[in-house]
Amino acid sequence: MVVAIARTVHRHVEVDGVRVFYRESVPDRPDAPVLLLLHGFPSGSHQFRRLIDALGTQYRLIAPDYPGFGHTETPDDFVYTFDHLADIIEGFVTRLGLTRFAMYVFDFGAPVGFRLATRHPEWTAGLVVQNGNAYEQGLSDGARDFIALTPDAPGSEEAIRGLLTLPGTRGQYEGGTSVPELVAPDGWTLDQHFLDLPGRKEAQIALAFDYHTNVERYPQWQAWLREHTPPALITWGRNDPFFPEAGAHAYLADLPDAELHIFDTGHFALEEKLPEIAPLIADFLDRTWK
Repeated sequence: MVVAIARTVHRHVEVDGVRVFYRESVPDRPDAPVLLLLHGFPSGSHQFRRLIDALGTQYRLIAPDYPGFGHTETPDDFVYTFDHLADIIEGFVTRLGLTRFAMYVFDFGAPVGFRLATRHPEWTAGLVVQNGNAYEQGLSDGARDFIALTPDAPGSEEAIRGLLTLPGTRGQYEGGTSVPELVAPDGWTLDQHFLDLPGRKEAQIALAFDYHTNVERYPQWQAWLREHTPPALITWGRNDPFFPEAGAHAYLADLPDAELHIFDTGHFALEEKLPEIAPLIADFLDRTWK
């Protein structure tokens, strides 16, 4: 019996004073399709460990930690905005010499990834979208209220800090799942460890107050989708309290040929539905890479 398990390397690369941590699979063939994995809040590249194990022998999967997340080391004076996160990931891609890749965009990975896509359309070979929003239809009432928070409004910072606690982090993993027992506690435990490091909560507060810039760019990203029509696989947890199912269907207005799969799970869909989603990604890469 042959068991295929990916070899994964763990490295750092310097980008504009930021020591970016990333994990990367070493596939069996040098010309394997490349998939850039862009993680969400409040997680890091570790959220893709099982996906890398599942697909990394056949595909080159690369997952960086953004500034303010995971193992990436950031200067004390780093300014946390989504534009700046995209700047660092753009530099990261350049340092690795990547010139063509598909992107897996999830949660915060969508605003980072779509900034990369609009800056460098030639880089994008395809999109795997998982609960990564680019349409106002995909914002729940709770998400709209959160995005509307401003630094000068009383109670705004306290509302954000409430999400940065262990119950808040755990709730993002278990909320909306069909079988909570399938969700390993390691994810939210590790996320909370990183959130509790010095300066990390302040970084998340700054990004929360900057989130409105993403919504303001939705029309630009939608125009990019219409113009470039990248191959797209959309997988979505329908019970996501932040980005409801309507956000998945909204992509079809601009990408009518996109492949859409809705799963009865929550925000971190891979945690519960990896056995269903991983084969879809493999098939998508096989069909669209050439």
